[in-house]
Amino acid sequence: MAKSLRITLVLAVMAIGLSLIIWAGFRNAADRRAEAQREQDKLAQQVTLIPKGATSAAPADSTTPALEGKLAPGFNLVDLNGHHVTLADFKGKPVVVNFWATWCGPCKLEMPWFEEFGKKYAAQNLVILGLAADEAPKAEIATTAKKLGVTYPILIADDKTETAYGGIDTLPESFYIDRSGKITLQTAGVSSDSGGKDEIEANIKKILGPTK
Repeated sequence: MAKSLRITLVLAVMAIGLSLIIWAGFRNAADRRAEAQREQDKLAQQVTLIPKGATSAAPADSTTPALEGKLAPGFNLVDLNGHHVTLADFKGKPVVVNFWATWCGPCKLEMPWFEEFGKKYAAQNLVILGLAADEAPKAEIATTAKKLGVTYPILIADDKTETAYGGIDTLPESFYIDRSGKITLQTAGVSSDSGGKDEIEANIKKILGPTK
């Protein structure tokens, strides 16, 4: 009788322990989801320009972009696989050149949008190029891009290219290049709401040209 009671008690304790483990697993998963949501909300709040090399937002510059209407400066940069990529490789195609950095919250907010539109308008030969404009190791840049779900080419920007594009003092900064190679639109910063995503798509449509 005593033996049966001990077995029953042991089984009860095991059942309670198992229940606690299962509950803890669900709780940890919920905590991780909540933390991910908080991080996304934090990124969404960073909607203005960020000075290059800084970690806090700064007011946007209201001056008229200097490169709009001009031919996009050419470049020859190395991608994450060590291959050289030039702007001339995409002659005749609409191209978005997006300068970003691993520490830039607003950059990480808009990059999944560029990924989405790159696939959506692939049939119209849209090209998205992400130019990493920070000093992070290549492995860190690759990891950041992977976490964001980015599959479009990521190139390592250099001082020469940044200077050619007016000096990239704030991030994110994007250049929308039409099929003739001219910069149709130059933008900086990103809005966190759906309007920001819609604005990016509208900018892309401007360089796609009329549909056949």
